[in-house]
Order: sequence, then C-alpha cells, then structure tokens
Amino acid sequence: MAVRTLLVVDVGTSGVRSAIVDGDGVVGRVERVAVPPSTPAPGLVEFDAARIADAVRETAVAALSGAGEVAGVGIANQRASTLVWERRTGTPVGPALGWQDLRTVGTCLALQADGFRFPPNASATKLAAILDEVDPGRERAAEELCFGTIDSWCAWVLSDGALHVTDPTNAAVTALTDPTGSRWDDRVLEVLRIPPSMLPTIVDSSGEVGEARALPGHPTISGIAGDQQAALVGQGCTRPGLAKATFGTGGMLDQCIGARTPGRLDRSEAGTFPIVAWRRAGRTVYGVEAMMLSAGTCIEWLRDDLGLVGTAEETAEVAARCADTGDVWFVPALLGMGTPVWDFGARGALLGITRGTGRPEIVRAVLEGVAHRGADLLEAAEAESGLAVNALRVDGGMSANDVFVRALADAVGRPVELSATLEATTLGAGYLAGMAAGIWRDEDDVADSHRPVRTVEPQLDDATREARRDRWLEARSRALQTIPELSAITF
Repeated sequence: MAVRTLLVVDVGTSGVRSAIVDGDGVVGRVERVAVPPSTPAPGLVEFDAARIADAVRETAVAALSGAGEVAGVGIANQRASTLVWERRTGTPVGPALGWQDLRTVGTCLALQADGFRFPPNASATKLAAILDEVDPGRERAAEELCFGTIDSWCAWVLSDGALHVTDPTNAAVTALTDPTGSRWDDRVLEVLRIPPSMLPTIVDSSGEVGEARALPGHPTISGIAGDQQAALVGQGCTRPGLAKATFGTGGMLDQCIGARTPGRLDRSEAGTFPIVAWRRAGRTVYGVEAMMLSAGTCIEWLRDDLGLVGTAEETAEVAARCADTGDVWFVPALLGMGTPVWDFGARGALLGITRGTGRPEIVRAVLEGVAHRGADLLEAAEAESGLAVNALRVDGGMSANDVFVRALADAVGRPVELSATLEATTLGAGYLAGMAAGIWRDEDDVADSHRPVRTVEPQLDDATREARRDRWLEARSRALQTIPELSAITF
C-alpha cells in the first residue's frame, strides 16, 4: 500500500512546528518550539536564524519518530522575512529581518522619490540593508553569500545545504521578481546592487524538489508555500472566487482568481495586491490579497499591556458580559493600517468612551474592531477581483474566539466557515506536497476535501449592519494620518 502520510514544517512569526498530515487531510502529531522575534528598538523585528534551523531539525525529527515513512515533506513559512548566510558554512551573517521590520522605511521613501516603489515589509530593501551592513562593496555577495526567505532557509537546512530554492508564492512577495514570481527582475537587482548569483532557484510550489538529507529516510521535499497561500490551499480555496481569512498576529484575506496574469506587483486602487497563489506542473494560479497589520496583536495589547484579560481566550468570556459596546468603537491600527487605505501613520483609536464604559465594553470593542477590519479586507478583495464571496472561510488563532467570529459574520454580512484546524497553513503545505506525491489528484480534489467544522450565520439585518459599518468607518477615518511623516509612505 502506498504511503499516505506527509511531514510539514511550518515556520511562523513566533515559532516552528512540524506536523504529520494524513491522506484524509487531518493534521496529526504536532511538535512545536517557540522562536519569538526580538525587537532591539522600536520598528525593528529580528530572528535568530540559527535557532530557527535548530528548531526545524528538532521538531521534524520528533514528528517523524512516531510516523515512520512519509510520502513527502511540505514547507510553509512567514513570508518576506529575510536572511543571508555563507554558502560554504551555512552560517548566517547576522539576524534575519522579520517581515514586520521597518528599518528600511527611509530607503523606501528615498527610492520612491526616484520612481521606485518598494513596500517596507517586502524583502528587497531588507536584503540591501543586510548587504550594506556586512558587505557594502558587494565583494563577498556574488561568490560567498546566499539570500533566502524562510522557506529557502528551511530547504537549505533540511537538505544539509544541497538545496538553495524558493517557490513563486515566496519569490513574488520579495519585490525582486516580475509579476509572475517566476523570474528575478534584473532592473530591481541593479538598483539595489544585489548580485543575481546569491538568489535561490525558483521551483514549483507543488513538485519534487530534492531530498531532505537531514531527516531519517531522506524524504523528498515536494511542497513549498508562503503561509497565506498555504492557508488558502488548506482551506480548499482552489477554485476562482473562493476566499479565506487568517486572523493571527496580523490578518490576511486571500481570494483565488485563477490563471489570469496580473500586470503589476504593486497595490491596486482597492488596496489589495496580486499574489501567486501556487504553481504546479509549471501552471501558475493567481489571487488577490488584502492585509491588516494588527489583529491578534490587539489581543496581546489587552492582555500584556493593559492587563484587562489574563489570557487571549478570556477575551470571549469578558466581552460576553455586555450585549454591545455602548457605541464604543476601536480601530486596530497599532502598527499602521493596511488595506484599503495603506496609511503607515495611522494609529489605534478607541472612541466613544463614557463614564459608563467598562472592561467588557472595551474588550468587545476590540474584537468588533478587528471584525470590521476583516470586512474592509473582504470588500476590497471583491472590488478588485470582481468575484463575489458567498461564504468566508476563516482560520488562525482568533477563529477560536466565538464572540469575534459572530462579530465577523455580522460585519461581512455572510456566513463564516470555520476551519477544522486553526492553522490551515500546515494543512495547505501538506496538500501541495501530497499532490506532488499523488495522494490528491489535483486542485479540484483538494477543493472537494474541504469540510468546515462549523458555520456561523450573520444575525444582523442589512440596514442595521450598514448603519454599524458606517459608524465604524467614521471611527476609522479619525485614526488616519496620526503621524503625517509615516503617512507619506506610498508604494
């Protein structure tokens, strides 16, 4: 009988987990190691790449110990986080720069004045900043150094340095490629003085890549995807029009649009971005992505900074103590605001507080504020794609919060389908590896495998929903351009 289990290594913003995915799409044994980022100064987000490597090996071996032979290995990862290492030794030249790191904002503004638009969360200017620090003359870079996003680093570590690869879902969000994510852009490389030889080879998201020599049995790496695209596949959104939203540290909504090629890499008038959803057998499928910068971060703020709750889970119980917020509105812009307005100078706002406002109203307002930002993302994606979303599929840590999910259903005005697994990224990487291994035939087979664990229907009538949306949008407008110099950043 053919082997029908897979290993998935999933590197997120706060840690590494490895899991076994079976042929029924069930995520089984999971091994986790925390590898949180450090913030040496405001706006700086760094990772210890050596610790990530150790955690990848440790969790993968532990997950495999009770699984026996696997048909393939999938990799899912936080996107755009950037690292450089020595080709000969595999030693990182310094800390990896996280996708949230804003140290290159000034560079982005300077390049913008010269006609080049780079988002500060993309890899392009981060890579240039690392090279400016360790190899300003670029003498070493061409021959001795490798660049990669976290997927590249995982493949390098798992293959004992034999593989220097990435896939189009990750390559396309570096801002170093053409819109298809299949070719590095020579013009951009020249502007940033990045030697092409230090870049990884771009391979299919689903397809055999090479052996994971660092693991017992040397299983084949056969699936690679950035976390949001992996979650899109994991939620079975492999047909045009289907969409999912992941509410983790930030919030990402992705919608599959099919094979039509985007003509641009930068954001649309709706505030969305074109993405490569995946590439299999040389065929690329695209999507649109809408982004909020603060989702679960707001829950951490309630817990760690304000002390209004002891755990993230407690927010649902506290919020349920009041029937509504008492006309209190929270705008989750703690790190600026993404889709649709893209204002890095926006800041969080809590409006409508009275003497009667208490802890439950504030906690509920935070949950509802994140839900309204989810509605912003959905409206923007539909406006850009022209494809209606009949039901929104949801995963991520906040999807376990019943008050939040009900607020989201009311804000978007349509059913919300909850994933059977909170972290669909792992399952999606498993699907991609499994299609290459023949466990699933194709994308339609993956779509037919989707089974939400629960569906939450909206409770508000259209008039009430629209009135509440208008009220919240007014609050959102007041949070914009709080820091005008940061609001000047466009891309």
